[in-house]
Amino acid sequence: METTPAQSPSPAVPSATSCATPLRAVALVCTLSPSPAPSSSQLLAEQTMAALAEHGVTGKVIRVVDHDVKPGVQTDMGDGDAWPEIRATVLGADILVLSTPIWLGHPSSVAQRVLERLDAELSETDEEGRLLTYGKVAAVCVVGNEDGAHKVGADLFQGLNDVGFSLAPGAVTYWVGEAMQGTDYQDLDKTPDTTAGTTAALAANTAHLARRLKGAPYPPS
Repeated sequence: METTPAQSPSPAVPSATSCATPLRAVALVCTLSPSPAPSSSQLLAEQTMAALAEHGVTGKVIRVVDHDVKPGVQTDMGDGDAWPEIRATVLGADILVLSTPIWLGHPSSVAQRVLERLDAELSETDEEGRLLTYGKVAAVCVVGNEDGAHKVGADLFQGLNDVGFSLAPGAVTYWVGEAMQGTDYQDLDKTPDTTAGTTAALAANTAHLARRLKGAPYPPS
């Protein structure tokens, strides 16, 4: 009688929560609405931070429009510029979450300003010539009541990677409502299972990659 060879069990893969390496995250919310106005972008960012917390990640949420972030492509634009303090928080974190609404099919102007300010990191390196953002992981949240989440995610992915951030598989979570309707994400009675599942996968993969990079930094180039 022909028998099937016994297969060796797959090696156990430790869960993200079993790893003792602490991680920090910061979510930059790029809504156009200052606090205390409700914000769908803020809600999804907070849900993402809660999902990251399940993997041992702590951190904070910053609504960018509440701060005087000057236009420009330098680390400090002077004259009351709030970006240096936000930048210090980003550089002190292992994970950056960028959360944006969709406006006219594009990321918000606030999200674009964040990317423009992050462009200054291309001139900032450590003693081995690596960008200070190397080894840090980014993820994206997108909300809107029109289609366009994949396009907005692609725009932000490219910009974040250009300035040194790494991206895990499934590094975007999103919700878009029915076209030409006025329902916002924050108006829903409950979070759709598909969005919740996507957020959970983002958190698991992002925390996993951040821990691996923290333990094994990129080599100097």
